[in-house]
Amino acid sequence: MGFTFDLNQTDHLLSTTRAVRKRLDLTRPVPRELLVDCVRLAAQAPAGSNLQKWRWMVVDDPDLKMGLADLYRKAYLPYIEMQRNQVEKKGRTDADGIMDSADYLANILEKVPALLIPIGLDRLPTNSDVHAQTGYYGSLLPAVWSFMLAARSRGLGTAYTTLHLKYEQEAAQLLGLPDTVTQLALIPVAYYTGEDFKVGKRRPAEEITYFNSWKSTL
Repeated sequence: MGFTFDLNQTDHLLSTTRAVRKRLDLTRPVPRELLVDCVRLAAQAPAGSNLQKWRWMVVDDPDLKMGLADLYRKAYLPYIEMQRNQVEKKGRTDADGIMDSADYLANILEKVPALLIPIGLDRLPTNSDVHAQTGYYGSLLPAVWSFMLAARSRGLGTAYTTLHLKYEQEAAQLLGLPDTVTQLALIPVAYYTGEDFKVGKRRPAEEITYFNSWKSTL
């Protein structure tokens, strides 16, 4: 019998790695060495053809963080207004907390100790089909999630955001990135406050798992 994981620990890690916004500790620096440890683990993620075509940009310079935060907010304001309008039309009453959390992150983004931008080393051709898109991102995003799990296990909170990519070229110019690479996300990284996170509310797995045909459940 091979190595056995402690399923209580691994299941807890997987079920409580949340998008952290309001509980990011803005006062406690995150050592670069700790971020590199998380990247070291992330680099073990599977990748298409076993080609690790990624790089990891850590932004901890205050001026650069402010520049990224300004681009994020520039995209965020019209986005969140659209979201609020949709929520009102649907009559939802459970979205206020999420909206408040998103507002908070947009307002304090430059104060987060580190912003991580995972980068793909090439770009998809214009008008790429679904096959090309899923293959491309499927070779890169598992490593990003591994980074976030590694961060969580070390007491760090993260959130996967993409709004700044509406102004990808401006962000690239700010950071000196070549036009041959692809920014995948902007991930705030900080120690989190409080003790732990709860398991999220989700539909039962039996309701969302189909076998052999659409909507064929157990």
